[in-house]
Amino acid sequence: MSKLKRETKETQIVADVRIGTGASKVTTDEQFLTHMVVTLAKYAGVDIELQATGDLRHHLIEDVGILLGLALKEEVPDEATRYGWAQVPMDEALVEAAIDVGGRPFYEGEVPSTLYEHFLHSFATNLGATLHVRVLRGDDKHHVVEAAVKATGLALRQALRKGDAVFSTKGSVAIERLDSEPLDESLGDEDEGGS
Repeated sequence: MSKLKRETKETQIVADVRIGTGASKVTTDEQFLTHMVVTLAKYAGVDIELQATGDLRHHLIEDVGILLGLALKEEVPDEATRYGWAQVPMDEALVEAAIDVGGRPFYEGEVPSTLYEHFLHSFATNLGATLHVRVLRGDDKHHVVEAAVKATGLALRQALRKGDAVFSTKGSVAIERLDSEPLDESLGDEDEGGS
C-alpha cells in the first residue's frame, strides 16, 4: 500500500493506492475527474482512495495524475508482466492504449481535452511508464476521454500482473542513493601546474 500526500499553494491531495480489486473511494472538486479516477481504478484492478481539492481545474487534474503515478510506481511488482494493451469502444469512440511499466517514462497520445492530456501524461511519467494512447475515431469528447482512461486501465491491469521472472534482458535495475562525500582535494593537484 502506498499512501502519499502532495500539497502546494494550488492543490492538496492524499492518495492511497494498491494493486487489488478495483475498489475506490474518491472525492475531488471536479466531478468528471472523480469519475475518471474511479474508472481507472475499476479497469486497472487498482484500489484507490483519494481526496483532492484545488484552486483551478487544470492544477487539480494534473496534480492528481502526478500523485496517482507516484503512488502506483511503488506498487509495481519486480516481476510484473510489464506490458499491456487494450482497445475500448464507447459508442462512436474507439481508443487504444499500450503501456510498459518497466521504468521508462514517456507519453505519446492526443485526446480531445488538454486537461486530460495533462492527466495521462502526468500519470504515465510519474509512474515511470511508457504510455501510448491512440484515438482511432470518436466525435463526443466525453466518450473519447473516457474510452482512453478505460483502455489505459485495462492495459495497466495486464502490465501489473505478477509474472514468474523479471521481464527484461538486463534483469532488475538497482538504483541506490549514496551519501555525498567531499571530493579528495589531492585529486586536482596534478592539473593545477604541480610537479
